[in-house]
Amino acid sequence: MKATKKKNLRQVLSLLVVLIGVNILSSFYFKRFDLTQDKRYTLSESSLKILSEIKEPLFIDVFLEGNFPADIKRLQTETRQIIEEFKAYNSNIQFQFVNPLEDETDKAAIMDAFVEKGMTPINITVEDKGKQSQEIVFPWAFAYSGTRDTKIQLLKNMMGASTEEKVVSSVQHLEYAFINAFHTICQEKSKKVAVLKGNGQPEDIFIADALKQIRENYFIAPFTFDSIAKNPSQALKQLQEYDLAVMVKPSEAFTDEEKLVLDQYVMNGGKMLWLVDAVTVEMDSLYNETRTTLAFPRDLNLNDLFFKYGFRINPALVKDVMATPISLATGDAGSAMQYTQFPWLYSPMIYPESKHPIVNNLEALKFEFTNPIDTLKNGIKKTVLLQSSPYSKAIGTPVEVNLNMVSERPEPAEFDKTGLIPVAVLLEGNFTSVYQNRVLPFKDLKFQPMGKSTKMIVVSDGDIIKNQIDKNYQPLELGFDKWTNKYYGNKEFVLNCVNYLLDDSGLINIRSKEVNLPLLDKEKVFENYTATQALTVGVPIVIVALFGIFFVYFRRRMYAK
Repeated sequence: MKATKKKNLRQVLSLLVVLIGVNILSSFYFKRFDLTQDKRYTLSESSLKILSEIKEPLFIDVFLEGNFPADIKRLQTETRQIIEEFKAYNSNIQFQFVNPLEDETDKAAIMDAFVEKGMTPINITVEDKGKQSQEIVFPWAFAYSGTRDTKIQLLKNMMGASTEEKVVSSVQHLEYAFINAFHTICQEKSKKVAVLKGNGQPEDIFIADALKQIRENYFIAPFTFDSIAKNPSQALKQLQEYDLAVMVKPSEAFTDEEKLVLDQYVMNGGKMLWLVDAVTVEMDSLYNETRTTLAFPRDLNLNDLFFKYGFRINPALVKDVMATPISLATGDAGSAMQYTQFPWLYSPMIYPESKHPIVNNLEALKFEFTNPIDTLKNGIKKTVLLQSSPYSKAIGTPVEVNLNMVSERPEPAEFDKTGLIPVAVLLEGNFTSVYQNRVLPFKDLKFQPMGKSTKMIVVSDGDIIKNQIDKNYQPLELGFDKWTNKYYGNKEFVLNCVNYLLDDSGLINIRSKEVNLPLLDKEKVFENYTATQALTVGVPIVIVALFGIFFVYFRRRMYAK
């Protein structure tokens, strides 16, 4: 008996020594173990680097506190766990979950305040045993430190997707969303972005939301090409001070001097974001008595430049059955005008299929009168980021465009082997100057025939960056269509393009992370509700009961001896 007690005492003491040793070691060495199959709680090296640079307290308010349905609870849980993971690596991160509608008396005022800050609440459809109900949720977080702050969208807007599908997509986006916010708050601006002007580009108010978002992370300024005519060498020197140049929907042809400045900017390692239309046509020109307009090629005098770089924007229009809707007046409904939504085939709804971090897990985008892009062989690495649906085709110009086309019901045979047309392409490598072995438009003593390694993105639609204007002539959020009250992923795409072109830390690559959340088949659950309930509730109770019975039986048997 004494021997048994001594043996038990030695075991207890040994266990205590091991536990004390583990605790001492853990105070010197930090290590977390992620046992999930998809490694969803393993932070990337870019995330860890940014977390290590947070030197001051950073606070996060997450507006996901409350009694939510299962889908939103899953988002709530995953959000809490990812923030706890951040906090484990840096104790300066402090967070709280807040219910913004806890005070029912100020509900309207609170909602207005959130909307004013761009944090729009959403109505979600909750399904339970075949019944549906509506709930208001604020799927947002707000991060701040010192005088800097930013909002964080937690639930993605995905048209046609169920709440469950939105949550799965959003969970994959959480690490990037938070780390990008931390980067915005804690990192000082260093990179410079030039918005090129002087060739008929749209006014700033039509790209105001994009400029506002880019300004959060980068220095941004207009660069007018008018100075090139006076002193092209000086203009080139000034442009080279910028890390990225953005060309938004030029409508006037470029001179040879302007082309050489652009060319040498690229040759010296400058990044370019081309948002260019090869066809002249606007939706506004259709709203006339005849409801028609003529679409014709737009000559920007850039074809040879693009050809040398390895791509071509064709002067044609992409017509796509997978189209975004437009609202047209169809008659009076009492004292008010009645509007009906029709698919507009010249406004493709582009669903990203590529796994590239720029477009991975991105919502549908709204294009308008976009053009086909051809890629050419020249040794430059090319990645098609966006393309039209299989049921699309290119329509040559000049061509008449008529609003009555909304009544068209195209046959699938019309699009046999004509779809999947590239409309956004990434090019990376060492470009060759279009002026190699040619007479230069102006004397440039530092002319470079072969370029340094750089990258550029080409999108054959200048409207992708344009925001609409409200009745007070104020810019609306990029991607929001006020006529149909729908949100598209245009803003996220444009910002991802800028971040990818300027990102040296690899932050944008976090978007490639895949998280697998198994989904229940709701129809099967509803059909076998009783059996499912018994399996999920009854079986665990039976297992616990059997364990208790066997535990008591073996305990009595052991001590009976």
